[in-house]
Amino acid sequence: MIHPHIADALKTPDLVRLSPDTVLIRFESMKVYSALAAVRHLLDRGAVRPGQTLVDSSSGIYAYALALACHRHGLRCHIVASTTVDETTRAQLEVLGASVEQVAPSTSLKLDQELRVRRVREILAERPDVHWMRQYHDDIHYLGYQEVADQLVKALPEAALTVVGGVGSGASTGGLVERLRQRDPSVRLVGVQPFGSVTFGSQDHHDPEAIIAGIGSSIPFDNVRHHLYDAVHWMDFTHAMSGTVALLREHAVFAGLSTGAAYLTATHEARRHPDRVHLVVGADTGHRYVSRVHARHAEALDPAGLSPVEVDSPQQMSMPWSTMAWDRTPGPDERKEDAA
Repeated sequence: MIHPHIADALKTPDLVRLSPDTVLIRFESMKVYSALAAVRHLLDRGAVRPGQTLVDSSSGIYAYALALACHRHGLRCHIVASTTVDETTRAQLEVLGASVEQVAPSTSLKLDQELRVRRVREILAERPDVHWMRQYHDDIHYLGYQEVADQLVKALPEAALTVVGGVGSGASTGGLVERLRQRDPSVRLVGVQPFGSVTFGSQDHHDPEAIIAGIGSSIPFDNVRHHLYDAVHWMDFTHAMSGTVALLREHAVFAGLSTGAAYLTATHEARRHPDRVHLVVGADTGHRYVSRVHARHAEALDPAGLSPVEVDSPQQMSMPWSTMAWDRTPGPDERKEDAA
């Protein structure tokens, strides 16, 4: 197949068998699917027009995905970037035609996200013609993952499936599983969170090494549908790093930190549920993490000796790794909607 644009080629994932009961779905940049489908949807219904500027904040891979989608469809792109966006990513964004502004350095994920949202609102007040993509809140970002789910059904038609991935904005794991459950309601979803994220209640725990950008949040995300998740794992940086290094060492897969966290989670879940196929969501490659993760491979722990503490409520969790059966419990906002 000859693709009309590089974004159409980049979005397609690869499926890699890691073990008899574990499969990796590896994306070069997962959110390309989400951004392409969202932008196409907005254009089709006339919500945006060619040449208009789309804006959003990002810690990395969504910025790249949105810049590609804008390049693909003849739109302008403006990114309010997290301090975690590295020089390589920023250079690509700028060459693709995106304008980029990076918030002031901060050791706090909460402050970083608050500064980004505040700046986006300032831009909207200054330039009413700009369209805010709202990747954390607009459910159009679920649309692209329906196609991925349909590919999975063809590749794993008979599997009793468990999807394991970073929660983040909620759109990727949520979009996959909503579509998969239309065919098979028994599909399980296991979400991975860093300590310090408000999404599933770990905000009172501070990881002294780092917050894993992209899979957690210091502010509520409307796109997270808590009722989709069967279990949640909270993991610190060192354990996520160990999973990332193990994935490269054992399977030659060069991936990012959220993929490593999902891989370590999936190995634990597979031991508990050997009758199921565990699908590890690999959101991106490891290039952004070379100095912070892969170069520190000597510090990585042996995954064989790692296991989480099982808790009955978020209040009982403890670092460095905890897990809890979520049992598709609605979040606070979802409970309010049901009551209404």
